[in-house]
Amino acid sequence: MRNMRRGHDAAFKAKVALEALRGEKTLAQLSSEFGVHANQIRQWRKQLLEQLPHLFSDRRKKEDGDREELLLELYQQIGQLKVELDWLKKNLRFSVEDKRTLVEPGHAMILVSRQCELLGLSRSAYYYQAQRDDSYNLQLMNLLDEQFTRAPFYGVDRMTAWLNREGYRVNPKRVRRLMRLMGLEAICPKPRLSQSTQEHKKYPYLLRDLVVDRPDRVWYADITYIRMLCGFVYLVAIMDWFSRYVLAWEISTALDTGFCLRALEKALGFSKPDIFNTDEEVQFTSMEFTGRL
Repeated sequence: MRNMRRGHDAAFKAKVALEALRGEKTLAQLSSEFGVHANQIRQWRKQLLEQLPHLFSDRRKKEDGDREELLLELYQQIGQLKVELDWLKKNLRFSVEDKRTLVEPGHAMILVSRQCELLGLSRSAYYYQAQRDDSYNLQLMNLLDEQFTRAPFYGVDRMTAWLNREGYRVNPKRVRRLMRLMGLEAICPKPRLSQSTQEHKKYPYLLRDLVVDRPDRVWYADITYIRMLCGFVYLVAIMDWFSRYVLAWEISTALDTGFCLRALEKALGFSKPDIFNTDEEVQFTSMEFTGRL
């Protein structure tokens, strides 16, 4: 059977081209609605734009000698306006989502396509509808929350390995993103907490081969952190090595020496140790702390 080429009259072409020019629907939507290929609609729209200036007779320009000068001035103003709009789009940094909210589909004077052009937004980005299914992510987040409750020392790598063992194929990037979204962070020593200062005196290590057989033989202190809803606080604790009894503790929002000294004063109010053992952190090697000891 021989293919018969479908013909369209001028009125139909003008109707479809005007709909495409209005910009309220995509070419794919118009193609489905009118049964015409998108490339054909694009060609009709181009022809309409090219022929619009010829619809106005030149006789009116001749009848009014000032019309040409008026049009020239108008073109100059339009050119200046375009330069200003380009400068505005370059200096105003909006996200794609922000630009999409600024478009008004029902505007009586400015077409959707023109609004997208003014905003520097492609029409495909405006009409794009994300197809997301977050059910799998919610399932993973529930599993992460349960496992983090059981093992709060699990970081991204361990969580990823555990999920893979359970049959959930995920990569570290997704696990890291979900844990950040949930505010989960592994409880483990953090870098740069044990910084020392060259000017501070370093005392020798006295616990090698030492038998700790009674209370107050050795005290020790350390600093860690507690994660809060917004940020975190630092905790210093002083304990007896033999009994594991917490003699004193203090919290602070900053890693200064003051809260360590306050905890030391509380502990010394109970008793005094033979040996006080700490890391070489700047708070414990400061002259204020060692001087008090």
